[in-house]
Amino acid sequence: MSIEATPAPDLVALRADIDTWGRALGFGAVGVTGIDLSTAEHDLSRWLAAGFAGEMHYMQRHGTRRSRPAELVPGTVRVLSARMDYWPADAAPADAVLADPALGYVSRYALGRDYHKVLRAALKALAEQIREHVGELGYRVFVDSGPVLEKPLARNAGLGWIGKHTNLIAREAGSYFFLGEIYTDLPLPLDEPASAHCGSCTACMPACPTGAIVAPHQLDARRCISYLTIELQGSIPDEFRPAIGNRIYGCDDCQLVCPWNKFAAHAAHPDFKVRHRLDATSLTELFGWTAEQFETRTQGSAIHRLGYPRWLRNIAVALGNAPRSDMVIAALQARRADPSPLVREHVEWALERHVR
Repeated sequence: MSIEATPAPDLVALRADIDTWGRALGFGAVGVTGIDLSTAEHDLSRWLAAGFAGEMHYMQRHGTRRSRPAELVPGTVRVLSARMDYWPADAAPADAVLADPALGYVSRYALGRDYHKVLRAALKALAEQIREHVGELGYRVFVDSGPVLEKPLARNAGLGWIGKHTNLIAREAGSYFFLGEIYTDLPLPLDEPASAHCGSCTACMPACPTGAIVAPHQLDARRCISYLTIELQGSIPDEFRPAIGNRIYGCDDCQLVCPWNKFAAHAAHPDFKVRHRLDATSLTELFGWTAEQFETRTQGSAIHRLGYPRWLRNIAVALGNAPRSDMVIAALQARRADPSPLVREHVEWALERHVR
C-alpha cells in the first residue's frame, strides 16, 4: 500500500473529521493506534502455550501476522479501531431469561443480524470517506475476518481497557459492543492508550458458571460456555453440561455483573433488533425446529454458522438441565433417532438426567 505523492492533508483536522464520520455511521467511538503489539504478542504466546485456545487452532496458524499488522497487510502504519453498541433495547431482560430454565438463552450480541456484515459495511464506508479526503489510500477492513488482535489494538487506540474477564470495557459505554479495524498506510495522529479501571473488582470471576476465568485477565477457553456452545465442533464435555444451564448460544454472565455496564447504551443500528423471538423462546419450541426452519430463521445471523446439528446439541444439553416435564421428555425422545450422532449422544445424556 502507498499514498500518492500529493500535498499531505491536514492530518489533525482529518482525525477530528473521522470522529464525526464514525458517529454518523453508527460507531460509538473510533480510535487510532500504531502497530507495536510486542507485549500482546508475548501474552498471546503464553496463552497458547498453556493450551487455553482449545480447538481454536486458527489462533496460532498465522504466526506473527496476528500480532504484527505490517506482516499481515504490508505498508500498514496505523490501525483505526472502532466500536459499535449491540445491546438490543427490545430484548427480554437477560436475568429473567436465565432464571427461567424452560427458556433458551442466546447471547445478546447474536439476537439480530450478523454483526460482521453490519460493521464491515460501516468500516468500508468510513475508509472510503477518508480516501475521498486524502486521495490515494491503502487500507484493509477486518471484522473477525483475519488474524487480528482486536482487543489490544482497541486498548492502544484509547477505546477501553481489557477487563479481568478479557473483554474490552469503556468507561462511558461498558462492554456491550463489537469491534472492527481498518489497517491503513495513512500516518494519522495517534490516540492515547486507555488506562485500566477495574480496580479491586473481581465480580466477573465468580460469576462465570464454569470457572473459565482462571485468574485475572486469564481465560481458559476450553471451559468457557461461549467456546463450548459456539466454537467447539464435537461433544461438550460432561463436566460442563450441568453448568451450561439454559445457555444455548454463548454466554453473557461475566458482562452482566460488570458494574461498568450501567453505562452501556442500547444499539442504535436497526439490524441489531431481536429476530424470530430468540430473546425468550421455549427450549421445546426451539428443539422442534426442522433443518429448513433453522436455515430460514437464522439466515443472516451469527447463529447460522453454528449449523443445525450443533444447534440441537446445545438445546439438548439445556433440556437436560430443565425441570422434568412430559413436554421436555417428549421433545427429547422425538430426537433419539436423529441422523446426527452428536445430537443423539446429547439427547441420551439429557434423558438420563430426567430418569435418575
